[in-house]
Amino acid sequence: MTWAGEVGLLGRVGEDYPRSWLKAVQGRGVDTDGVKILPQSIDVRDFVAYDAEFEITRGSPVSQFARRKLPFPKALLGYQPPAEPHEDMRRPEPLSPSPTDIPTHYRDARAVHLCPLDFVSHHQLIATFKASGVTTLTLDPSAGYTMPSFLQDLRVVLGAVTAFLPSETKLRSLFWGQTYDLWEMMSAVGSYGCEVVVVKRGAGGQAVYDANGKHRWEIPAYPARPADPTGAGDAYSGGFLAGFKQTYDPLQAALHANVAASLKVEGTGAFYALSVLEGLAEARLDVLRDLVREI
Repeated sequence: MTWAGEVGLLGRVGEDYPRSWLKAVQGRGVDTDGVKILPQSIDVRDFVAYDAEFEITRGSPVSQFARRKLPFPKALLGYQPPAEPHEDMRRPEPLSPSPTDIPTHYRDARAVHLCPLDFVSHHQLIATFKASGVTTLTLDPSAGYTMPSFLQDLRVVLGAVTAFLPSETKLRSLFWGQTYDLWEMMSAVGSYGCEVVVVKRGAGGQAVYDANGKHRWEIPAYPARPADPTGAGDAYSGGFLAGFKQTYDPLQAALHANVAASLKVEGTGAFYALSVLEGLAEARLDVLRDLVREI
């Protein structure tokens, strides 16, 4: 979330969460007052492996490193795959922040992005931020509730959202059995009151729908040189919020997001994109603008 030039985080972690990670975020000028430390140990690690084509491969860390004949890293000692999330998306997950976790000064935010959470937490946080006067609110939905049985409930939430940012897989799951036309799905979401719908399609780029102007665009993914795709979707969402807050133009926001994701995939670590050559992001923006196709 952003307010008066500041950026803040809202979330929950366990008491065993490395404080050095929080300090590293703070060192980048990010407010962490909204990160609640729970009085219990919670392993928030998640292991992801990729094949040569950067597709996710499944299997235990031990088998993945053994297959590649690589030494097992100390950082993964004691790691156990996270348990499957509960199926009731109307019951908050323990690590989902609640409205009572929101610091007072966060309520002055004018732009907020919500990462995937359970449905009830999204519903409560959106209502709270809107009541606090937030003018720009973007949402990346959870796969746990992007299904036809949640569509009626989700319509209420979407009426308060500025931009809805699902992956193509999630959006198709939400409208399963109703239509196979992606633009019809996006138009339906826009009719619920959401101003902008952006469908993330991985290497296929993005489809962008401006509900107010009835504009439809296709944007190819910037031809980056991938090294680590971890976090690309989150970088996209952050880039979209920053771009929209700067321009209030859905297409320009999507272009900013595309560039942010392209920078993230070329290196490892949460801060890699902040260390790229000056002017690189602007140069990529110029290239992408000429590749946009209006439908």
